[in-house]
Amino acid sequence: MRYWLMKSEPDEVSFADVLEAPGKTVAWFGVRNYQARNFMRDQMQVGDGVLFYHSSCAVPGVAGVAKVAGGPYPDASQFDADSHYFDPKATREQPRWISVDVTAVAEGRYLPLTEMRGVPALEDMVLLQKGSRLSISPVTQGQWDKVLELMGV
Repeated sequence: MRYWLMKSEPDEVSFADVLEAPGKTVAWFGVRNYQARNFMRDQMQVGDGVLFYHSSCAVPGVAGVAKVAGGPYPDASQFDADSHYFDPKATREQPRWISVDVTAVAEGRYLPLTEMRGVPALEDMVLLQKGSRLSISPVTQGQWDKVLELMGV
């Protein structure tokens, strides 16, 4: 089992949206970074843990705990000309971008980024590294355990 931090803008898909979705499951779509895509395509497995992170908002932070609920499949938004995530180079025969399904597991206490920065056990977390902008990043077992402890989950 692996652990991941996955960033979502809450205006697009919030953790509350996931909790309200059928089966508490949503497609993780719109990833347009090759390294993040490769994590989803090549390394994520059903059952992996996910820290659902709200980004590009007033108070960024971990909003909930989820798990990978389905393997990779083509991200439909790449084919939709009306979508912000449309990619004219993608074809149905050779899709460039993928999605995975994510299911909510627990909400816990919202853990702000500012608080995470002050926790020594998290200092090596990819999210906290200078210049890190990946929308999906690996999380170690120790970091996972500490975040869950801080969230009260």
